[in-house]
Amino acid sequence: MTLAFDPIDLSGTRLSNRIAMAPMTRSRAFGPGLSPTDSTVEYYAQRASAGLIITEGIQPSVVGQGYPDTPGLHSEEQTAAWRRVTDAVHARGGRIFAQLMHAGRIGHPSLLPGELAPVGASAVAADGQLFTHEGPKDFVTPRELTSDEVRATIDDFAAAARNAVEAGFDGVELHGANGYLIHQFLAPNTNLRSDEWGGSGEARIRFAVEVTKAVVAAIGAERTAIRISPTNGYNDIAEPLDDAERVYPALVRELDALGLAYLHILEGGPGVRELTLALRKEYAGTVVLNAATDGPTGHGELALIEDGVADLVSYGALFLANPDLPARLKTGGPYNAPDMSTFFGGDDKGYIDYPALTD
Repeated sequence: MTLAFDPIDLSGTRLSNRIAMAPMTRSRAFGPGLSPTDSTVEYYAQRASAGLIITEGIQPSVVGQGYPDTPGLHSEEQTAAWRRVTDAVHARGGRIFAQLMHAGRIGHPSLLPGELAPVGASAVAADGQLFTHEGPKDFVTPRELTSDEVRATIDDFAAAARNAVEAGFDGVELHGANGYLIHQFLAPNTNLRSDEWGGSGEARIRFAVEVTKAVVAAIGAERTAIRISPTNGYNDIAEPLDDAERVYPALVRELDALGLAYLHILEGGPGVRELTLALRKEYAGTVVLNAATDGPTGHGELALIEDGVADLVSYGALFLANPDLPARLKTGGPYNAPDMSTFFGGDDKGYIDYPALTD
């Protein structure tokens, strides 16, 4: 029987255990040009006992920024700053993937320089508000990307992936979940296009597939992964289960053929385990699971590895309060309780560690 503390090989990257640190937006890129600082180095190095660290969302381009003070990987300055983070993690025996996240319509012009504004699969505004340095602001209607701009955005992902390797990351995870740009192309309420990038379910998966292929071509399949969250309604996504049951198996079959490092599935809520199991059957490679839970993922979710539902389980909230989480999981605790007052939007589904912009 496979256990959570058994090592695993990710296409050549050996992990010491099967406990992953989930990606969590932090809004702490206070260095020059939205680059990580000394506190970022310390934060990730403290958690190097995870089998795999997946970083906070990192924008692959200027226009990809969706929140205040989030880091990028599109400049030499940012790339050099991330090298300090990866060196620190590796020095402690850890492995770390950079999550590349283009926020798409989730953002605001006040966060972007000049005349730039958020872009999306279609000109459909998200319902709700975004916290900015100027206070909460309504989401704006994004500008629909032209077909040429879609291609340019794919190139941005590939360029950022190359920068990630230059910065010393073991690989990259594409953020195709939580209502950000890749998810916006997948979902029927945010992709109203009638060209090759939208319409049918087959066309809606094309952007996700083409981004993944471009990154594979840039840095290799063994360094490429993707995160998806079927039916997850975060950021005003409406993805009915019957639609997801058609779209996501088709997507996963395309991804499976690429031989990626792993597929990361975020369960959008109760009742989605059947879809997770169906996708697991479609995917022959390594599966990381961020399980649907009533609260922060805990010790009980380790059984998902023993039962073969997942190869790794990702933890968020508990990793914030317990940097040595794998050791605590091995002994069944004790656990420090996460400070839920700092969380924005959920528990450990990848979008929680949102500060008051004073840290």
